[in-house]
Amino acid sequence: MTAPTPPALDCPTTTPTGPHAAPQPADTAAVGEPKGAARKGVRTACGADPHGDDGRRPIAWLHIVAPRGAIPTATSKCACGRDRSAIGKPRVLALIDDHTAHRDACPLSNHQEGRAAA
Repeated sequence: MTAPTPPALDCPTTTPTGPHAAPQPADTAAVGEPKGAARKGVRTACGADPHGDDGRRPIAWLHIVAPRGAIPTATSKCACGRDRSAIGKPRVLALIDDHTAHRDACPLSNHQEGRAAA
């Protein structure tokens, strides 16, 4: 018994003989593209800081989370290495007072001169 021969494929399209370049559109500006913007110069938002720098930097952070109907929490951190936290309303209130006292006594804070002068 012999195997049946597959039917011949009639393909009406021809196979290209080599690579060809795709047609390119004419050189036109895109819709909305500014004309000559680079030549005219564009103002940028980069520039001098309008607020200036007065030399102050944060050294102590107090983060309080008190969602409605949930237990409040607080974290007090300082650049000197102090890191305290509290859970519950009485402890959070005590931490707020402790954070305020530490802010005045921290060795990194140098605002005592300003208070004495004021």
